[in-house]
Parts: sequence; C-alpha cells; structure tokens
Amino acid sequence: MKQIMNVVLATSLAMTAFWAHALEKEAFNEERYNELRDGGEVFLIDVYATWCSTCKAQQEILKQFQAENPDAQLTILEVDFDDDKKWVRHFRAPRQSTLVLYRGEDQQWFSVGETRYDVIADQLTQVLGGA
Repeated sequence: MKQIMNVVLATSLAMTAFWAHALEKEAFNEERYNELRDGGEVFLIDVYATWCSTCKAQQEILKQFQAENPDAQLTILEVDFDDDKKWVRHFRAPRQSTLVLYRGEDQQWFSVGETRYDVIADQLTQVLGGA
C-alpha cells in the first residue's frame, strides 16, 4: 500500500510540475510587459477575473494548447479585471475574458469571451509560427 501511495504522490507531483511549466502565466507588471514588447516576443494579455466562468473555460483551453505545443514560446500576462483597472483600460478590455495577443508592439489579435479551442489555438499557432 505504501508503494502505491508513493507512486500516486510522485505522479501527482510530476503532473503539477508539468502544468506549471506548460502554462507560463505571470501576474501582469509593467516592467515585464515592456520587456516582452520591446524584445519583440509573442505574448498574450489575459484580462481575467476569478469569478468569471468564461475566463475559467479559457484557462483550460490555454492549458490544453500548451500541453499540445510544449515548445511554444508563449508568455501569458494576467491582468486582474477587478484590481488592475489602469491596465484594463490600457488594453481596451470591455470586460473580463478579454484576450489580446501581441508580437512585440504589434497587436495581432483581440477577442472577448472566446471559448472555442480551435479559434484560440489557430490564432496562437499563426502568430507563434510567424515569430
């Protein structure tokens, strides 16, 4: 029984490490935003609220995308819809569940409330493929 518990624990830890690596998500801060923008990186602004069911559906899509594309160089900066109003306005997010995809200074895609995997994945793939 102890061996089974050790296997379960090891598997659980491995999955946690996998998801932590697969979804490179960071709390938004201006310095990191400027670094990504000025460096010409591909990054996604995720205007998120903890109480938003659409946002939660988007998180699952982003996890799935990164699990299927582990080599994708995508950084996700999470803007808190309730607490980061300055940045919500800056990105012109009309509400939570807004996704804004950039390559450097150039906005590549803007979406509100999108929860279809194929739409989000196609946009990410197009922009990442052209990076």
